[in-house]
Amino acid sequence: MFNYIIQNLIKTIFLAGGCFWCTEAVFQRIKGVTEVIPGYIDGSIKNPAYREVCSGRTGHTEAVSVTYDSSQLQLTDLLLIFFNTHDPTTLNRQGNDVGSQYRSGIYFTEQSQQEIAQMVLNQLETEAVFDNKIVTEIKKATPFYRAEDEHINYFNQNKEQPYCTYTINPKMEKLKHYFSNYLNKSYER
Repeated sequence: MFNYIIQNLIKTIFLAGGCFWCTEAVFQRIKGVTEVIPGYIDGSIKNPAYREVCSGRTGHTEAVSVTYDSSQLQLTDLLLIFFNTHDPTTLNRQGNDVGSQYRSGIYFTEQSQQEIAQMVLNQLETEAVFDNKIVTEIKKATPFYRAEDEHINYFNQNKEQPYCTYTINPKMEKLKHYFSNYLNKSYER
C-alpha cells in the first residue's frame, strides 16, 4: 500500500526549452525534483545520436525528463519555472541555438499534466507576460531517448566552458533571483 502511494506521488514530465544542458541545470536545482535526465523526444527514428538530432533531420528536440515528487512540488510551479527560464515565444530557436531541435515543448505523461500545462500557458497569454505569442507545443510524450554520457550533468562539470558562462549562468542568476524559494539548499548560493 505504501509503495502504491509513493508511486502515485512521483511523476515524470518531459520539457524542451532549447539546449538540454540549460534545462537540465535549471531543474537539477529545484526542491521536489528527484531526477533530471537530458535526452531526445518527439522524433522519427529510434535511438538517435546527438549528431543526428543536431542535424535537424530526425525531428527530435533536445529535452529533459523531469521526475518530481508532486507532494513537494506542484506542476504549476514547475511549469512557471520552465516558462520563465527560456524563451517560449521563439519558434525553433533559443538565443543562438537555431533549429527544430531547440523548440519549446511540454510532453505530458498523463492527461492531468496536459490540462495543467494548457491552463498555465493560457494564463501567461491572458496576462501578456511575454511580449510575443507563446509557441510552446504541448503534446503527449513519445519515446524518450537518454542522451550520451558526455551530456549528463554537463553544466555542473563544465561551468567554465564559454557556452556555460554566457548562456547558462544568466539562467542560474534568474533562477536565484525569481525562484529562490524553490531552490535546493545546496544551490541557494
